[in-house]
Amino acid sequence: MNPINIIRNDREHEQALARLTDLMDRDPAPETPEANELELLALVIEHYEQQHYPIDPPDPIEAIKFRMDQMGLSRKDLAGYIGSPSKVSEILNGKRPLSLNMIRRLSAGLGISATVLIRDPG
Repeated sequence: MNPINIIRNDREHEQALARLTDLMDRDPAPETPEANELELLALVIEHYEQQHYPIDPPDPIEAIKFRMDQMGLSRKDLAGYIGSPSKVSEILNGKRPLSLNMIRRLSAGLGISATVLIRDPG
């Protein structure tokens, strides 16, 4: 087992990714030294990537459209979460903001984080 160190630069990040890939290809049995190394290495890589390559949450309207696509929903299907077909159209075209009640219903019904839905579009 190789010692796991904090990743401090892109070169070390690439080396860690290569080692992670190697371990994943081996598919170690749970509770083995290699499985523990894989898990720790994944955490160290994740920490480095969060610090150096943060990902902004998606635009709320794009998140809704993405989830619609994933779930095979039409604009008509959103009426139960948003209201009338005209409100659905206005929301999806960025002409009307989401209300708090819409955010609650969309979050619960479509599984989209409320944190994403309360962001300003665009």
